Amino acid sequence: MTDSLHLVRDRVVARAPQLVEVSHEIWDHPELCFEEHRAHDLLVTQLAGAGLDVTPGAFGLDTAFVAEAGTEGPVVAVLCEYDALPGIGHACGHNVIAAAGLGAGLALAELADDLGGRVRILGTPAEEGGGGKEFMIRAGAFDGVDAAVMVHPADRNLPTMEAIAVHQVHARYRGSAAHAAAAPHEGRNALDAAVLGYVNVAALRQHIQTHERIHGVFTDGGSKPNIVPDRASTHWYVRSGTRSSLDELEPRVASCLEAGALATGCEVDLEWVDPAYDEMVHDDWLLDRFAQHAADLGRELEDPAIDGPIVGSTDMGNVSRRVPSIHPMVAVAPRGVPIHTPDFATAARSAAGDRAAVDGAVLLAATAVDRWTRDR
Repeated sequence: MTDSLHLVRDRVVARAPQLVEVSHEIWDHPELCFEEHRAHDLLVTQLAGAGLDVTPGAFGLDTAFVAEAGTEGPVVAVLCEYDALPGIGHACGHNVIAAAGLGAGLALAELADDLGGRVRILGTPAEEGGGGKEFMIRAGAFDGVDAAVMVHPADRNLPTMEAIAVHQVHARYRGSAAHAAAAPHEGRNALDAAVLGYVNVAALRQHIQTHERIHGVFTDGGSKPNIVPDRASTHWYVRSGTRSSLDELEPRVASCLEAGALATGCEVDLEWVDPAYDEMVHDDWLLDRFAQHAADLGRELEDPAIDGPIVGSTDMGNVSRRVPSIHPMVAVAPRGVPIHTPDFATAARSAAGDRAAVDGAVLLAATAVDRWTRDR
């Protein structure tokens, strides 16, 4: 066992009941992006109770927070996420992320002055599509930070997630209402426009790169079958391996959506949602240290190629483009159980999820200590 792991392990394990309770409390009360008031208040209370100076509602976001400890040395940011998904709660396991970040932050706060390092514990809301971290970046949350660390639950222990760039777009179609039986010729069907746009994108999928993904849902399709719909809406995630390749894909998607309006005599407004997410750039040195600690803790990291990588997107990518960062995965679910499913939500509150929260805290804290002492 490395010196860093030995130094932090007992401090985290002593708080295991507290961390598990926090994880369960957040899981029991899922909150959507930018609405995580209960989780925010819970974590702020935990940090303040440990004697840390905490700023709630930080960086212009009601459900973000920051707490700091240490007076000199490298600054390591430990990130907490705590938003949930509509309908399936914590099916991404953000309750585990929050508890692991809390545990690591509290352990590091105890050691900061003795080891000559600084820790910045950040509550980062709205990862599930809201881009909270990017707004925090713009407000200065990561200014002066030397490394940023977090863990994410999965069905395996992995060094990385294949986090690719993503940009959301809302397509809102406008047509003309008419009685669908008495005077259909007077109408312009916005739903038809949206359907054709959807079909166009489906055809485009045959001719995009293997690292690209496009998926959408209908969010409005009219009000009643005997009224020609004068409005319809779709919501899309457009993904590509990097922001530069995403910039090339976006106009192709836009053309597909616009063509549906042109074919039906309708109009469409495309709203590209700010912010876009960057691809994740992992820092090799930090990842090597995390992997060594994980092996010592009995969580040896697997090659993602064995069963295939976990592909998704995260606003941690935006952080990683500015600050050396890692986003490794810790197993909470049986192999083969994917994130964003009800079964994964169940696993996030299981005994395996509880162990992952504690182990994740240990691994983050040990990696942070290594960064503090790297140049000595």
